[in-house]
Amino acid sequence: MSKVYVFNDYGGPETQELIDRSVPVPGTAELAIEVRAAGVNPADWKIREGQLGNHWSLPAPMGREAAGVVTQLGDGIDDFAVGDEVLGLVAPGHGGLAEHTVLRASTTVAKPEEISFTDAATIPVAAATAYDATHQIELEAGQTLLLLGAGGGVGLMAAQIGRVHEFRVIGVASAAKRGLVQSTGAIFVESGPNLPERVREIAPDGADLIVDLVGGDALRAVADLVPDRTRIISAADPDTAAELGGLALARTNEAMGKITEVIQYGLVDPHVDAQFGLDEAGQAIAAVETGHAAGKIVVVP
Repeated sequence: MSKVYVFNDYGGPETQELIDRSVPVPGTAELAIEVRAAGVNPADWKIREGQLGNHWSLPAPMGREAAGVVTQLGDGIDDFAVGDEVLGLVAPGHGGLAEHTVLRASTTVAKPEEISFTDAATIPVAAATAYDATHQIELEAGQTLLLLGAGGGVGLMAAQIGRVHEFRVIGVASAAKRGLVQSTGAIFVESGPNLPERVREIAPDGADLIVDLVGGDALRAVADLVPDRTRIISAADPDTAAELGGLALARTNEAMGKITEVIQYGLVDPHVDAQFGLDEAGQAIAAVETGHAAGKIVVVP
């Protein structure tokens, strides 16, 4: 038997629990892993609440990204072997918050030995999102990137990617995250009232690109800071971005491999803020759901 964290119905955290089930078996083009670490993301609680549709079979395993050791290969797998250390997106119907899970081979990459399992577990969703968000519209060195939600796991990595490319990064976050945002090399601006005016004090001409990880009124407030609204990229609120003339984040197949290399060479730190055991997965999800996590939250079975 193997433990997995699930939600039993759409709604709040009271629907979540840790259950026993048979060790999952990989299908065609899938591989089974013993989970060493799993990232927690806003999508986890949004799926539970039904915000992303209600097509998940219940009880639904939680967690979308994981790192671990390959234990079994499905048909059609030539690039991996039992015993390999890997990271990837979980296959449909499976969850990363588990002792064992199944990954899709097409969205799995080898884990370099320089990267810990804990850091590797942040790559498939969060780090790849940061990579895509900062590359969907290419900036040149010296241009200004305005980053909403710079203090979270994706935001901190996006700010560091901006530093690697020599962008001028303005990171918007709560006051409590000032030091963390500044540690990436970004210029910190506190979220809240009069945000556009405070950004213009730093960048009178506005921004060349807005990457949004917050959405809603926060995004509406800064939309005029970019002269061309097609240079608004939202990973958090594509509907509001479209309403403003911006774009939803476009995920790419190569992002996971590319950001893995960047992290391998020490150019980006995933900033794991806290680790929880599998029996504490509810606390891990709650830490992300509050929106106050400073960096990434990881569950280590």
